[in-house]
This record gives sequence, structure tokens and C-alpha cells, in this order.
Amino acid sequence: MDIQDSWEKALKNTEIIRTRVQGLLTHTTTNLPYIFLCESSMNTGDTVVRKGEVIVDKPSLILPSASPQFEGFDFEKEFHINEGMLTNFLLVRGVAFPSLQYNNKTYSVDIYEGGLKKAIQHNLDKLQRKEDVHTGLLTGVEDCWQFSVLIFICTQVAKSAETDVKKILEDLKKRGRLY
Repeated sequence: MDIQDSWEKALKNTEIIRTRVQGLLTHTTTNLPYIFLCESSMNTGDTVVRKGEVIVDKPSLILPSASPQFEGFDFEKEFHINEGMLTNFLLVRGVAFPSLQYNNKTYSVDIYEGGLKKAIQHNLDKLQRKEDVHTGLLTGVEDCWQFSVLIFICTQVAKSAETDVKKILEDLKKRGRLY
């Protein structure tokens, strides 16, 4: 499947079941843990459970706007495109990420013996029991999980934008630079 088909498939099939309560941190690294669930293509009736996190950090060099850095998403391996091509692909579709580093770390890929709905409820219950307000829960399709995770990150960035602007304005007021 080519990158365009995968993107469209992810847009159509990604569902964010539970977002993270806290937005992105403005001045420090933000860890965005996630659980991605999808129907198994190998074991019909079972669910693939991918657990990981995306670490969002400021790059060590100042980058021009719309120059995000993506690591750990396996786009080169899966779709044979490099980071610049991915950024251009997203920009052409109106998706712009802030110029930050987005480093995906997959911690485990397991099988849950049961259907997707059952796996969703199981993971929701587990997160609630742990009182985990940091981990996002999302569903999608197995062969385009990378895009589903990026969609999840986009929602977190968008959710944080309004709060970030308010924090910046408050900070400027405190320093006497805004009246």
C-alpha cells in the first residue's frame, strides 16, 4: 500500500477513544504514552495491542517553522520515504506540526485474545483502575499504525494550542511586556 492510501485509511479508521488529560508542556519535554489497538490480521478475532509513547521535545538546533523531526515511526522501512518527504506529504494535506522532535518509542506489541470492542473496554478499565490520566487510547488499522499515532499527536498539539497562547500572554503580562 502506498503512503496516500495508508494516510486515507488511517484518517477513515483512527478513533481516539481517550485523550490525555494534560496538554503538551510548553517549555519542557512532554511524554505522550499511548495504547494503540487494532484487529489482528493474523489471528481473526484477536486484537493487536501496541504500547508506546511519543516524546515531544524542543530540538537542540533552532529549526525553521514547519520542520518537525520524526523518529521511531518506521516510515522509511514501511513506506520508503524519508523525514523530509513525510513532512512535505503532510504539509500538502494541510497538516503542519510545530518544529519539535517527535520520537516514537514502541515498548511492546502483544495480542489480546478477544475482539476489538472487548480490548477497548479492558484497556479503559485498566487505565481507570490505575487512575492513569496520561495515556491515550486509540484504535486504527494495523498496517498504518504510524499515521494513527500521528493523528493522536495532532489532537494533543491542537488541544494544547489555546492553553499555550494563554500561558504565553500571562507570562508577558507578568513581565510587564503586555498590557
